[in-house]
Amino acid sequence: MSISLTENAASHINKMLIKRGHGVGLRVATRKSGCSGFAYEVDYADEVKDDDQVFESHGVKVIVDQDSLKILEGMRLDYVKNNALHEGFEFNNPNVKDMCGCGESFNV
Repeated sequence: MSISLTENAASHINKMLIKRGHGVGLRVATRKSGCSGFAYEVDYADEVKDDDQVFESHGVKVIVDQDSLKILEGMRLDYVKNNALHEGFEFNNPNVKDMCGCGESFNV
């Protein structure tokens, strides 16, 4: 299994990396948080560490640490723009069993 990006997500990430001027891809992780247990963390990746897994989708690298991979495996990351006020990443994670009411945290 792997983690994949939609074309929209890959295009957005690529534009942001170019604008930033450096980075090897997008780092996606999880952390314990919120009322449901876990929250997503998304950041630029400037390096690939020894315990990271690297997935490539539409020419963009997604870097995930081993602990987070257990929770994120099979996830598809999209970038959506619903209107002028809301745009951002949408996590389609098949491992999520429940989300909190505000949508900020989840459990597996």
